[in-house]
Amino acid sequence: MKNYILIILTLVLFNCKSEAQTKDTNLKTYKVTKTDAEWKSILSAKQYYVLRKAGTERPFSSALNKNYTSGTYHCAACKTPLFKSDYKYDSGSGWPSFDREIKGNVAFSTDSNLGYTRTEEHCNTCGGHLGHVFNDGPKTTGKRHCINGDALIFKPNN
Repeated sequence: MKNYILIILTLVLFNCKSEAQTKDTNLKTYKVTKTDAEWKSILSAKQYYVLRKAGTERPFSSALNKNYTSGTYHCAACKTPLFKSDYKYDSGSGWPSFDREIKGNVAFSTDSNLGYTRTEEHCNTCGGHLGHVFNDGPKTTGKRHCINGDALIFKPNN
């Protein structure tokens, strides 16, 4: 009987959920918010998949990957400037890569969807998924901001 009570007590303790276990620490309110239908009406299908569903485009599929024109890369959803062309480099990864972001315009969160932890990047204005940042970048910062081209709009300098 004692063993039976001990087993029941153990099961109850290990199956209880607390508020801390269910609370999403990545929730944030953004300046630009729209309904799902509104996002679908202003974004292309690929942009919607990447920015609103945290999708990833195929490597080497973005025309922005090999773009080295002087200018600024903006969020395709809300037009916030995110990366300067001065920060861009060829990482060989197949996605546009930058060694730094425009400070304050990119937000970061934790992504464990693939079974390991990565740092996910979002537009700090609308929350759109941009890509991920890794610690294998050039010596300038050591960072590689690996960004989906479909999340970006390039505006050349005048």
